[in-house]
Parts: sequence; C-alpha cells; structure tokens
Amino acid sequence: MSEETLERVYTINLGKVWLSPNNQRAKRAINMIKEFATHHMKSENVKIEEDVSHLVWARGIRHPPRKIRVKLTKDDDGNILISKYEEEKKVEEKSKGKKADKKSEKKVEKKVEETPKDTKVEKVETKVEEIQKEKKEEKKVEEKTTEKKTENTKEKKAEGKPKASKSDKKTKKD
Repeated sequence: MSEETLERVYTINLGKVWLSPNNQRAKRAINMIKEFATHHMKSENVKIEEDVSHLVWARGIRHPPRKIRVKLTKDDDGNILISKYEEEKKVEEKSKGKKADKKSEKKVEKKVEETPKDTKVEKVETKVEEIQKEKKEEKKVEEKTTEKKTENTKEKKAEGKPKASKSDKKTKKD
C-alpha cells in the first residue's frame, strides 16, 4: 500500500455560528468544522485534534472565534484529521556580504545595551513604595475623621437631651 496523505490548509469562517443561540455556539462551531472537512476532503471519518477543540472553546461556549485556521490531512484509509495550523517561519536568505550581517548584529547588541533592566526594577520598586505611602496617608485621614465623628457624638450627648426619634414622638402623642 502506498502512503498517500493529502494535506491542505484552510481558513474556516465560523461567522454563521453567531446566528445560533449563545449557549450552543461552541458546539455548533465544532459541528461546522466537521461539516467543512467532510465537504472539502470528501470523506465521512473526521477527527478533531484536542488543540483545535481548545482553540474553539478557549473563550467559552458563548464566544467562539469567527475564523479558525486549520490543517486538514486525509490518509489513505479516508480518515480526516483536523489539526491547528502553525505557520512555518521562512528562513531568511543570507545577504550578499558578511559585512551586512555584522552590522545588523552590532545594531541588535547596541539596542540591548541601551535598555538596562535594573532601572526598570528600580522604577517599579519606587512606584510600589509610593503606593504604600499613599495608602498609609489615606488610613491616617480616615482615622482622623472617625475620631472627629466620635468626639462630635460625645459632645452632643453631653450637651443635653438626645434627639427623639419618630417612633418616640408617636408614643408620646398616644
């Protein structure tokens, strides 16, 4: 038997999934992917890889993606495997001379040297310290206001009769 595998890369539009009720959208997206594979690869045996399923279900049942990029492979038995498409990075062709490569390497090195990480850490530490100081100040202000309130209530009690509530007034009239 010959090993004939057919591989194709497709972008499947899942926009019509959004027409279905929102608590069935991810299920419908999976079904649409399977239908797409059966139509384009001309076979009924369809398997979806776990990565593709996780990609569809990543944002929950209500919010599947509008498009998905997949690789469909059909083996000689007629089984279709749907897998997540990962682009292969093209190898950059070397430039005409070695001098250009050296220049680009020097530029990269200079950029790395210009951004020291220590200053970033120091900035973060100072910001954290400032935030802590602000929180302490806010607590002090809150404590002062609560102290003033308690002093005011003590003064009112000492001045005279406490104010009668509405329920007290009703009982006095009766």
